[in-house]
Amino acid sequence: MAFIETEQNGEVFVIRLNRPERLNALGVELDQQLRAALRDFATNSAEVAILTGTGRGFCAGEDLKETAVRGVPTGDAVDAVHAGDLYGMLEIEKPFIAAVNGFAMGGGFMLVANSDLRVSVSDAVFEVSEAKRWLLGGVTHGHSAGLPMAVTAEMAFGLRFDAERLHQLGFINRVVPTVDDLMGTAHAMADHLLSLPPAARVNTTRMLRAMRPRLDSRLAAFADALREHGAASDLVESRRAFAEKRPPVYRGWDDPADRARGPVLGGG
Repeated sequence: MAFIETEQNGEVFVIRLNRPERLNALGVELDQQLRAALRDFATNSAEVAILTGTGRGFCAGEDLKETAVRGVPTGDAVDAVHAGDLYGMLEIEKPFIAAVNGFAMGGGFMLVANSDLRVSVSDAVFEVSEAKRWLLGGVTHGHSAGLPMAVTAEMAFGLRFDAERLHQLGFINRVVPTVDDLMGTAHAMADHLLSLPPAARVNTTRMLRAMRPRLDSRLAAFADALREHGAASDLVESRRAFAEKRPPVYRGWDDPADRARGPVLGGG
């Protein structure tokens, strides 16, 4: 089954997540097909990509039912999550437009955040989910979007946002009433980008991405240390509890005394 559908019209490349029964969750097959579509876009003749979903979800993020069975992501996959560029989109020097048709959560939120322009239906729901699944919340997302600290805190703790609020905060470029209006608006944005001199479009994409705020080296090292501070079993428990539709039972720390022995900023 094609979990990713692609279509190229001239210089516009549409990538559509197509697993609507799971809100386009990032299962193994969808993940592989999405990576293949992005590799295609990186090298084909298209100059602008529109990323969207089928059904009620744009992308619900990690497929928790799958990972509850096969285990918590490790290695490069985890590094990509914490770096905030889950699919290397920021390395492709062509602009992305996110056309958000519904739920954008976890990895789905990252797909939106890594897009250069964002249009959403008014009833879409957004959530940074890392605080629910890891040992440190998604502290970098609001920061890299240049949002106020209070909003960054809401994101980091996993509170949900609607499209209108994110539009008011400057995270979403356009809000449209219905899905019927969504792709037309996204294509109008793409047409505008294609009307620009090619060098201006590419150079502006590069510059805007370079301007995104990043954690300095001390804060980045502190975040890495905090991600290891706690019971690793809670990562599994959060996913199993979701899959089994029950409240999670967390351990917190393997040794309760570890709570007071946490990493410190600038510590060795």
